[in-house]
Amino acid sequence: MLCKVGQFACQGILYRSFLISIVWSQHILISTKVTMATSVMRAAQFDEPGAPSNLYVGSVPVPTLKEKELLIKVYATAINRADTLQRKGRYPPPKGASSILGLEATGIVESVGPGCSDRWKKGDRVLTLLPGGGNAEYVAAHEGQMMAVPSGLSWTEAAAIPEVWLTAYQLLHFVGKVKPGEHVLVHAGGSGVGTAAVQLIRLAGAVPIVTAGSEQKIKAAVELGADVGFNYKEGSFVEKVLNHTNGKGVELVLDCVGSNFWEWNADSLALEGRWIVYGTMSGGNVNGAILSKIIFKRLTVIGSTLRARTNEYKAALVGEFSEKALPYFTDGKEHKLKTIIDTVFPLDDIGKAHQYMEDNKNTGKIIISVRDETTDPHQEL
Repeated sequence: MLCKVGQFACQGILYRSFLISIVWSQHILISTKVTMATSVMRAAQFDEPGAPSNLYVGSVPVPTLKEKELLIKVYATAINRADTLQRKGRYPPPKGASSILGLEATGIVESVGPGCSDRWKKGDRVLTLLPGGGNAEYVAAHEGQMMAVPSGLSWTEAAAIPEVWLTAYQLLHFVGKVKPGEHVLVHAGGSGVGTAAVQLIRLAGAVPIVTAGSEQKIKAAVELGADVGFNYKEGSFVEKVLNHTNGKGVELVLDCVGSNFWEWNADSLALEGRWIVYGTMSGGNVNGAILSKIIFKRLTVIGSTLRARTNEYKAALVGEFSEKALPYFTDGKEHKLKTIIDTVFPLDDIGKAHQYMEDNKNTGKIIISVRDETTDPHQEL
């Protein structure tokens, strides 16, 4: 009898163990499914270089964090001219950077990677400069290239800051060494960088002059603080610039156009002026006596990029910008800085956003909405 009881007891134990095993196996299976479901994200993709219509939104792995990187749950991002060039196969990402388009993003810190300081923590609202990867639901960002979202700014407004404002600040202060009272000629005055530069020039106590391709863009730049604007489609702006500066010319030119404007730039510059080339929208070939003009006026010509700079350089730029410019995006400042947003496209319409930029329809930034701004910002990955 005792033996039978023991037998039943053993069988009961085995049965319970079997049930526990089944439940645990199901738990592992469910956990695996959850992990698999959250290890991918939606991101802008293109299979071969070409037109905006080549872009689509596909599923890719969520980034794995490297040293000093944080994972950002993206709410909004943006597009830049560099993205359109990369899509065409003419501007590859720096070595080691994500091949996904997008040089900026804003969102919530989701997780902190190895080697990071304690400056940022899970749940912080941040905006970040990127070498790539921003046009996606999640992005890995270096901790030194992140800034806190200014109080009162929406995700959409914050997404308009990193790339263009840091580019403009770099051109003016790190490269151009702008001084109070100087005149600065800004091409593409209605672009994201142009509208940011106009405001930063005023903040620095200098005088902005812009060129643009429509009266609407010129008007927008003047409303932001430009002293005057000239429509380059009406011909040379040299005489107008010289008249506005009492024959002296401008001390600094921010040039994203390239070959079409080289002679006009040289003739518009004052003696010992600085000429910063940061883009070649009209091409990079120059024919003519450019060297003679440079020598005669003792001009300084400087080429500048931002994307391929070192993490240390970008961290220094972000640090200075955060201290000297970012606070002016908050209400109550005498020289309040404004993000200029032209249009907001959903991530699924990334191709339409690129086409819109290539048609030169925008005044200010083209933003890409990734998530509904009303959703819970602390939702788990």
